[in-house]
Amino acid sequence: MHARLKYIFLLLIGLSAHAAFAQFPSNNRNNQYPGQRMPNYMRDTAKTTSQRQLTGDELMDTLRKREEEKEDSIVFNSSFIRVSNERFLSDSTQVFAIDTGLVNFENYSPLLQPRSPRISLGGYTGITQRPLLFEPLKTIGFDVGMHALDPYLLNHEDINYFKARVQYTNIFYVGGGKKEQFVRITHTQNVKPEWNVGFNLNFNGSRGFYSTDNVLRQNVSDVNAAFFTWYESKNKRYNILGNIVYNDLKAPETGGILNDTVFTGQGSATIFGKAFAPVRLPNSYTRWKQAGVYIKQFYYIGRIDSVRNKGTGKILPTQRVTHTISYDRRRYQFLQDDEDTYGVFPDWFYTSRVSNDSLTVNQLHNDFSYSFYLRGKSVAFVKNEMKLDVGIAHDLYNLTQHVTDTAFNEFGTQYIRRNKVQNTIFQNITLKARASYRFSNRILLEADLRQIAQGRDFGNFLYDAKLTLGGGNKLGRVILGAYQQNSSPPLVATNWISNHYIFHNDFNNVKTTNASFNYINEALQLDVKAEYFLINDYIYFTAAPGSKDAHPEQLSSPINLIKISLGKNLAWRRWHLDAYGVYQKTDYQSTLRTPEVYAYGSLYFASTWFKVLNNNLGVTVRYNTPYVAPSYAVGLGQFYNGPDVTFSSYPVATAFFKTTLYSANIFVQYDYINQGLLSRGFYTVNRYPMQDALLKFGVSWTFYQ
Repeated sequence: MHARLKYIFLLLIGLSAHAAFAQFPSNNRNNQYPGQRMPNYMRDTAKTTSQRQLTGDELMDTLRKREEEKEDSIVFNSSFIRVSNERFLSDSTQVFAIDTGLVNFENYSPLLQPRSPRISLGGYTGITQRPLLFEPLKTIGFDVGMHALDPYLLNHEDINYFKARVQYTNIFYVGGGKKEQFVRITHTQNVKPEWNVGFNLNFNGSRGFYSTDNVLRQNVSDVNAAFFTWYESKNKRYNILGNIVYNDLKAPETGGILNDTVFTGQGSATIFGKAFAPVRLPNSYTRWKQAGVYIKQFYYIGRIDSVRNKGTGKILPTQRVTHTISYDRRRYQFLQDDEDTYGVFPDWFYTSRVSNDSLTVNQLHNDFSYSFYLRGKSVAFVKNEMKLDVGIAHDLYNLTQHVTDTAFNEFGTQYIRRNKVQNTIFQNITLKARASYRFSNRILLEADLRQIAQGRDFGNFLYDAKLTLGGGNKLGRVILGAYQQNSSPPLVATNWISNHYIFHNDFNNVKTTNASFNYINEALQLDVKAEYFLINDYIYFTAAPGSKDAHPEQLSSPINLIKISLGKNLAWRRWHLDAYGVYQKTDYQSTLRTPEVYAYGSLYFASTWFKVLNNNLGVTVRYNTPYVAPSYAVGLGQFYNGPDVTFSSYPVATAFFKTTLYSANIFVQYDYINQGLLSRGFYTVNRYPMQDALLKFGVSWTFYQ
């Protein structure tokens, strides 16, 4: 019966996705794994009857019935599935039970994560975005500097790997009419006891709130696909992880709506509906494409130990050799097919009406490492355990950049051609070392060192250290951390050539120093974190007062920033409150342009209906203090410090109901339910209004066969 339901549901999803994607041309930290819950077993309702002597035919029918019932007696559920990720396989083999709960289930979008809020050009999934709070990138080496669509990419490190004793399929669908709709499908199975294969397939066909129905290029169109495999030898010594990923993302670049008074009751948009609100560039959009293959192999040498806990398992080696190889091709493209009637762009260098700017990066990555582990024979109580990893990584890059240009042939006729403006090949060699020493089960010291020893980004480094002090379940644990980072400026700020923006800058490396204190008490469901950042030679995009000519600049003075976050979950009988808040203060508030205070709260009532429906009914509220809103540079893909515009800030509330029904999780929620109570709408970026109130339905359905 479940198999039939799965095929019916797949058909409905396919029809919905087809309708969503028929509206536009064809063209992924953060691909989340949706939670599930374990189904309840059915009660035995058989009645006892008095026995009598059966005839031969009756006996044969009884035996046949018993045999058929025996085949159906096993109820497959999440206990047959184990999951892992590359970050959990970095020093040992670890597997975990899949998440089957409702926690954070309604916050499905990368834009809606309670502890990583984001601003965007419209508030719906797939649109250009950036973090609301200060979240620096902790990476070194070559960086293009294009991160506006990063949360929607499906990267190699995002792939989950499974050990499945039965076939596992999860279908996650969210529908909010034509405004927002997408599908995520995951399937995996073991073709042999030691060999697992599977795939991910995601579609996003959201239109947003201000997209004109007859202008298809104003709509989001995202496709993510991945094939993955995991093989582990019978003796547990050899593992190979492999995946192939493909991303095709399209986000509109409208330049904002013309009616800047859309929330004040003035203008035609409020009369005829916001779906017909004209925009400055109806036919322009950004498109990212990525394809890559990834293979990681590791082999354990010497004695191996194993640890088994409820829902988890770990294989601990004493020596390990690892090799990783990957090849990726990434393309960033901006396409303009509009006259710049309303002055969105500061200037043009090649053509006045048509732009087809593209950057293609090919990367070949090779990584070798050796690991050594020293521990006692007993792994139940670990004391004086030492781990050491040393490795070397080589990255080879090929970078090409094209723009659309106009030229004249021998007959004097003007035509459009593709002009190659950059073509370079370079490499980086990175030395890596990671060490840890566990004094006891309660004291752990860790260090991670990375240094680029040769290549384009010579001198980049990241030195990271962490000390964990555990006091048991009741006292909690304290984590003291510190890191120092020296990273090259991004390509988009130093050497960029496009139709509307050309930069050639010689900036210094950005230096970041961080110190942090983190207290976590799982018994009290409490966590507190205080961070201090010192940033030298900070690079940002800005424009002169009254100008829209966005360009990069480097701040000569150091930036100091303090960030304090607090999370606490409260429960009283069936009432629950999950709260999180952040306070951050900097001496360059006008440069960073983030709010000082951000708060999130989710109040809900938990109950069980009919002994099978576990559900939560509640409301979520998000709020941040007013701040000077950034602007967005169309065609450059960067948020910049434009006009000093500060928008009013009010809480945004969402009412939700979520429940479990056997192997399905379901939610119904009404986003921005308080629209019209304090304000008719809100902004997070200059000239780009956020979403209106919207009713949404979501289901995550899991099948085991």
